[in-house]
Amino acid sequence: MDLDRADPKGLVRESYAIEGITPGECRSIFLDWALSLAAGVEVAGAIRALLAQYGEAVPEHPMTGVLRDGLTGGEPPQRRGGRAGRVERG
Repeated sequence: MDLDRADPKGLVRESYAIEGITPGECRSIFLDWALSLAAGVEVAGAIRALLAQYGEAVPEHPMTGVLRDGLTGGEPPQRRGGRAGRVERG
């Protein structure tokens, strides 16, 4: 996939250039990146293209981890809040 289609705003490219970027910041950038993709762009294909371009050179970079999570679905969501979380059982 063409990098211009995979990263239209250059967000992922720029994230790799930010020194000391945190995983949380990378997740925020990833969300903005995902929302900026054009209609019809396959997300998994775009992620693979970005990993090939940037991630292979720096596998320990937080954005590389976020992109990999984007391919696998990341961690399953955990329940937070609601009545059942506040009421003592037993």
